[in-house]
Amino acid sequence: MEKKRVLSGIRATGRLHLGNYLGMVKGMLELQDNPGYEVFFMVADLHAMTTPYDPKTLQKNIYEVVLDYLAAGLDPENASVFVQSHIPEHIELAYLFSTVVSVARLSHLPTYKEKVRQYPENVTMALLYYPVLMAADILAYKTEELPVGDDQLPHLEITREIARKMNEKYSCNFPEPQQLKTEGHYIPSLTGEGKMSKSVEGSYINLTDELGVIKEKFARVPTDVGRGKSVPQEGGVAALLSLVELFQGEDKRKEYETEYLSEGVQYKSLKEELAQAIFEELKPIQARRKELDQKPKYVDRVIGGGAEKARKIARETLDETKRKMGLI
Repeated sequence: MEKKRVLSGIRATGRLHLGNYLGMVKGMLELQDNPGYEVFFMVADLHAMTTPYDPKTLQKNIYEVVLDYLAAGLDPENASVFVQSHIPEHIELAYLFSTVVSVARLSHLPTYKEKVRQYPENVTMALLYYPVLMAADILAYKTEELPVGDDQLPHLEITREIARKMNEKYSCNFPEPQQLKTEGHYIPSLTGEGKMSKSVEGSYINLTDELGVIKEKFARVPTDVGRGKSVPQEGGVAALLSLVELFQGEDKRKEYETEYLSEGVQYKSLKEELAQAIFEELKPIQARRKELDQKPKYVDRVIGGGAEKARKIARETLDETKRKMGLI
């Protein structure tokens, strides 16, 4: 049976948070034990360079993400982890893809416009090019499904369009990848606006956060009086209830919703119980991480092994594409 390849990637901009874990990593960990899938975890250091970053901390950030992947349960025997820049075939393939996508198409993407507003002094070609390199990341492995958040769907559509055009124009055989939805494909921000994001301070809980830190972050989540005629569908209260469902179950959420519509919710106890539930899930991850932090040579071997496997596949895809395009 031919295995389906699945790729996920996280920018090397710091440690993983709950949004990354629930929205992508957890689902990927389930797939690594499925004999029908071949799983690749990528640390996207090149993508991290599309917005302002500190060169002095980039290598540390890459290492931190790999540690989080391994601590969360990535098994190098069943899955591969690699660093994006270690596979130069991605960059070359991205250039070839850029010949079938227009500047206008990329500049109209909502994600691009958002970053332009966020970083008006850093509107680079790399930022505009981001979706093309992302398409190369995905299609280098002929990926059919990938766990991405809803906010990445415009980029995924660009990947699908590039695959379609390459197939039509050059008779390539790229799949048009589909979103693989996981249980927590959208994790709301603790600020009550948008999703958890490393670029928004105060919006996320890191996998390395201790119980006290989690409680402090929950203490700052905006709430209301705890009672009303309808349960809030957005804002801080809605975010808390979503996390309750993910970590304490649907019945617990319904219990709080019933209280909200009757005698009222005590947010102090809700936040404390939720913090404890989250910390219980994170404790074994944090314990494994401390062990791995003492084994840098092992971590380096894992990265090297993942790069070797990924590069072999990416090289085959690149050579095949160059032949189809008349370059070799």
